[in-house]
Amino acid sequence: MMAGGLANPQIIAHLEKSLDYTIFDVKWIPCSARFVVVGSHARGTGALQIFEMGQKELMLSKKYEKKDAFKCCTFGATSLQDRHLATGAFKGRMETWDLERADAPVYSVKAHNEIINCIDGVGGLGIGVGAPEIVTGSRDGTVKVWDVRQEKDPVALMQPKEGETKRDCWAVAFGNAYTESERVVAAGYDNGDVKMFDLRTMSVRWETNINNGICGLQFDRRDILMNKLVATTLESKFHTFDVRTHHKTQGYPSVVEKAHKSTIWGVRHLPQNRDVYMTLGGNGSICLWKYNYPKDRTKTDSNGDDMGLAGTVEQVQNVVLGTQPISGFDWSPDKEGLCVCSGFDQTVRVCIVTRLKSL
Repeated sequence: MMAGGLANPQIIAHLEKSLDYTIFDVKWIPCSARFVVVGSHARGTGALQIFEMGQKELMLSKKYEKKDAFKCCTFGATSLQDRHLATGAFKGRMETWDLERADAPVYSVKAHNEIINCIDGVGGLGIGVGAPEIVTGSRDGTVKVWDVRQEKDPVALMQPKEGETKRDCWAVAFGNAYTESERVVAAGYDNGDVKMFDLRTMSVRWETNINNGICGLQFDRRDILMNKLVATTLESKFHTFDVRTHHKTQGYPSVVEKAHKSTIWGVRHLPQNRDVYMTLGGNGSICLWKYNYPKDRTKTDSNGDDMGLAGTVEQVQNVVLGTQPISGFDWSPDKEGLCVCSGFDQTVRVCIVTRLKSL
């Protein structure tokens, strides 16, 4: 469903800058007008650069070149005082960096035997409760949770059982971190598997398969009782799961939408409104969506068990920014509607989404 008209939010490309390396991820630096870009130089080394917004252009303020190319990054486990960036690299190393003095990492571990495809953090930035932790997913088929206050071993390890086929993990996300002890990790794999690991009981809480490789996963909020989980996939589809009510045979309900006419590389929820999110297209577009809850979120089945009900998803706006896939995207946590995205056209763009309060 497409909404039109000038009364709706508009997506405005505000500033852009072409770079000389492949950009894989981008994140706003909390409490600042700066963002960090990570990627890979043609010679295989890692690019880590910090930009700040000027009135008419994006200005490079710091740049570092590292031995290994970077694939992903997060601020999710750091404090607002430190603002340490956690990165996942092509050679399997996970590191954290003080961006003011990033000549050497604050923490470094050989996390995986192959590329780290995805990373997420929780317990930082003054959001939620519990230990600051980082989760990494890799082509080696494992998902690992790290506490950078501890030594080099992961605090949790999720891997295939003996005899099971090793699947490439493409997406990870923390959620349900609403008490000191509750926390889950959702992981998405190249064969369409979605698995939810309960870190309190160290068990698989739920799993399903949605037939297409999982390119992106995100809970609408990490630090609340699980509410919604969005999974984006190959072949133009994304699934919005209502994860508040689990049914013993039906699992969690979901609504499926098609978008971008291409792979959907990821999803990012608006920090100021958990029912609004942006999807990232392989055709160089970004789409803004609004989730609408059903009148009743549960019903009782014939056995007297509660069953969840999915709502509907409405496309609010979309814009084509380039001809290559959108590789990274991040909303500003401090300024509603301000966002930054990166593309495989080696360009980073700052955009402004207007009228979000009207949704």
